[in-house]
Amino acid sequence: MTHVLETAAHPRALRRVAIEPLTRVEGHGKVTILLDEQHRVHQARLHIVEFRGFEKFIQGRPYWEVPVLVQRLCGICPVSHHLAAGKAVDMLVGARQLTPSAEKLRRLLHKGQLLQSHALHFFHLASPDLLFGFEAEPERRNIIGVIGEHPELAVRGVKLRKFGQEVIRAVAGKRIHGTACVPGGMNKPLAAADRDALRGEVAQIVRWSQEAVRTCRDLLDASPHAPIFGVFPSNFLSLIRPDGALDFYDGGLRARSASGELIFDHVDYTHYNRFIHEEVKSWSYMKFPFIINLGDEDGWYRVGPLARLNNCDALDTVFAEHERQLFRQAANGGMQHATLAYHWARMIEMLHAAEGIERLLDDPEILGTDLVTRGERAFEGVGVIEAPRGTLFHHYRVDENDVVVRANLIVSTTNNNQAMNEAVRQVAASYLDGQQLTEGLLNHIEVAVRAFDPCLSCATHALGRMPLRVELVDADGVVVDRLVKGSDGRCTRDDAV
Repeated sequence: MTHVLETAAHPRALRRVAIEPLTRVEGHGKVTILLDEQHRVHQARLHIVEFRGFEKFIQGRPYWEVPVLVQRLCGICPVSHHLAAGKAVDMLVGARQLTPSAEKLRRLLHKGQLLQSHALHFFHLASPDLLFGFEAEPERRNIIGVIGEHPELAVRGVKLRKFGQEVIRAVAGKRIHGTACVPGGMNKPLAAADRDALRGEVAQIVRWSQEAVRTCRDLLDASPHAPIFGVFPSNFLSLIRPDGALDFYDGGLRARSASGELIFDHVDYTHYNRFIHEEVKSWSYMKFPFIINLGDEDGWYRVGPLARLNNCDALDTVFAEHERQLFRQAANGGMQHATLAYHWARMIEMLHAAEGIERLLDDPEILGTDLVTRGERAFEGVGVIEAPRGTLFHHYRVDENDVVVRANLIVSTTNNNQAMNEAVRQVAASYLDGQQLTEGLLNHIEVAVRAFDPCLSCATHALGRMPLRVELVDADGVVVDRLVKGSDGRCTRDDAV
């Protein structure tokens, strides 16, 4: 629903437009835009309006419960949190190197998650905008419209996602909120029957993934928006292997500038907090990370598929690497900055995941039964992976009783927070400035946010520093008192009441 509210009391007589709720994203959020009488944009912001608090209420729990608990952050990307937390608790039991079978099972689980999540986003959430146009009728511009007018594409999207979910089920026991990671490894081997069933389908999944890349590329080529929509320079952050290839499960942190220059490279992710800080702002429950040595004004960055393909030197599967090279060539070998290029990069990653699944299913060690290892006990653990939406940090400290005493999560969507706000501002200024507002024009803003595939539920963790406004209203509906708590935690009384 879109609300337009007059704000005559505002000193510049600005009009406030609220897009609430954002549609076809996971979680709850809104966008507010301030316009003057000539419809010129003065401010555009993405607000996250829900609060979860996982960082606080997992405190007091034994560390071995954490990989299962944190999955409940989300029903879309539970595997990502399960794996990141699993890597963190590995450090607590001293398992710095898993057994080959345990690591390959985790990588298989992770690739299944990437495949199902990317398929869900592109075919169900993003494709209606690309197929029908940003200003198409809302009743047509949705997954029902895709099923009606492009049934083969819709069915293929469902089957791609289903295969990814079957990979997850085979490894973790359930498609959603399964259990697999235990401190130091995995809790069960892959059954040969499940391996064989997946092998029988995976070649078709790879072919469909190749076609999905071509479909996405063709849609972007045909779109008049793609070259100019939400194009802005930014830094980029992701994990890479020691040889510079993309690694979704492990590796070092690499950050590049908008021009492609290295900011830092092969950084041990357990020291992430020496390179990244988080800022809190009063108008959102989601924090704003930035690279410390660049400062909060210039140090924000993008993560996720666009960042990963900009950042890495190669993909280690044949078909996806060919597509990555075409992706980079489209930017003349430089960095891709177009917001809609996220979709293209996402489909290349889906192909990469499908090829990786095929490779792992052919590896004899995937059926191994040596799955757990231990080492020297520690009291602090950090786990970092590349979730579908971007780089994901889990950081835990425990006491001598094995109880969690501190937790910090920087999720993918949080890393993209400032970039999403920048995309909203760019698109608002380009498409809404001076225009009479319509639903189709406002959908441009949602398209910009949607391209990041945000998971808003995962990203809201600013406990103890969240802004709050409390009003006391009498029986006649008159506000008689108002208390405001700022992002710094201090409370002030609004004397204007």
